[in-house]
Amino acid sequence: MFELKTEARDIKVSPKYIRSQGKLPAVFYGRKEKATPIALDLIQFKKVWKGAGESSIVSLKTGDGELSAIIQEVQLDPVKDEPTHVDFYVVEQDKMLEVSVPLEFTGVSSAIKDLGGVLVKVLHELEIEALPKDLPHVLIVDISKLDAIDSQIAAKDIPLPSGVNLVTKEGDIVVLVAAPREEKEEEVPIAIDMDAIEVEKKGKKEEDGEGDEIASPEAETAK
Repeated sequence: MFELKTEARDIKVSPKYIRSQGKLPAVFYGRKEKATPIALDLIQFKKVWKGAGESSIVSLKTGDGELSAIIQEVQLDPVKDEPTHVDFYVVEQDKMLEVSVPLEFTGVSSAIKDLGGVLVKVLHELEIEALPKDLPHVLIVDISKLDAIDSQIAAKDIPLPSGVNLVTKEGDIVVLVAAPREEKEEEVPIAIDMDAIEVEKKGKKEEDGEGDEIASPEAETAK
């Protein structure tokens, strides 16, 4: 179980000031929980976020007790790519949840290794439904089943843990093997000898000149 210690946050205090203290502004809410502003240790949150993602349950330790939640949304600084705010959704243990679970690709495909095919990952996560206790952290995709060009794995082909239902359309393609790209023959430019062209043109002009000679008056008289 992933855990995060929280502290109450005064919304009158600037989020920028909170972040300057190494804290992360956040809020939790749920079907039975009103929106409550909190603050977290930024470094600790990043560790939990890396491990839990947005599909694993996180235990929020508050002044009023513990709450089970999932990371609903993380806002990032567009320049530093650092979290600036996070939303937690408090779950109910007896209510099904729909979440996106990341895919982890494993194995070796003979179509790629032996036939030179190109692996094309179409989806990187699947939508699933499950009780909080059954939510998987990742789903495994074994690409060793891809043994021919154009072979593919659809969402329905991915094994799901007990208690987990697929929400993504069964026929949606997750990964496939495309034919290797044909390499075009490189055209070698023909070297042009400009000197030869000049000589040829000159010779042509001289030949043309010989055919166009005009007889002199003396020559005509001699005839």
